[in-house]
Amino acid sequence: MTDYLDGNAAAGALSELFAVDVTTAIAQCNGCGHTAVFAESRVYADAPGMIARCAGCDTVLLRVVTTPTNTYLDLRGLTYLRVPNS
Repeated sequence: MTDYLDGNAAAGALSELFAVDVTTAIAQCNGCGHTAVFAESRVYADAPGMIARCAGCDTVLLRVVTTPTNTYLDLRGLTYLRVPNS
């Protein structure tokens, strides 16, 4: 049994921070170099925040934590996040 969702589960939280659909962006893992659309990442949403992990090596790609006053976004697990122009 899996305890994660795919990257589409991050759409709601990330839409509050970005003006584009991040799930269709191309993400490269800083750990193994795996490159795919963000929607292919493994999202764990049962924590105080949300964590997306690489489908290739399980490296944490991003973390999003929302408090009553702030939202924290940690993208250090990504080499890049490429968003296509409209």
